[in-house]
Amino acid sequence: MKKIETDLKDCYIIEPDRFGDNRGWFSETYNEESLRKLGLEYVFVQDNESFSKEKGVLRGLHFQYPPYTQAKLVRCTSGAVYDVVVDIRKGSSTYGKWIGVTLSEENGRQLLVPRGFLHGFQTLTDNVKFAYKCDNFYNKASDGGVMYNDPDIGVVWPVADPILSEKDKNHPKLRELIKDKGDIF
Repeated sequence: MKKIETDLKDCYIIEPDRFGDNRGWFSETYNEESLRKLGLEYVFVQDNESFSKEKGVLRGLHFQYPPYTQAKLVRCTSGAVYDVVVDIRKGSSTYGKWIGVTLSEENGRQLLVPRGFLHGFQTLTDNVKFAYKCDNFYNKASDGGVMYNDPDIGVVWPVADPILSEKDKNHPKLRELIKDKGDIF
């Protein structure tokens, strides 16, 4: 298993080893001890999976308010996504910055998303399955989000005219959220 640094502080691409032959391949996708050896101390308590049937589905940008913030280890188990995270941790050297990473069943990459980040993804293929390991339990009352196309953040999504849920169509801009609620993290 490899840890690959990104341009965001504390956010890493995790690349599990794959062992293949003429039959296909095998990969250990999660091992707490292996992550610990990479300097990553997480205890995950909940697994989630989503399915998106069409290319262009956009889910995000989401977060959980304290005390229900979540770190996530995310991966695409079928198809491909463009996964985006935004650092919104007050005082972070990468505050307000974002990265996008392609995660696919083909590349097997995962993204470790620390607490204090917005997270979202857009499907690049039809029939996408996306899996999350979370280090805290989901709490519906603590669910939050920021507008996927907030011009102050400037995420460049790969598929024009995204397919959005009603909830994701109505998230505020980050500065409006902070004005209303104060710094979140």
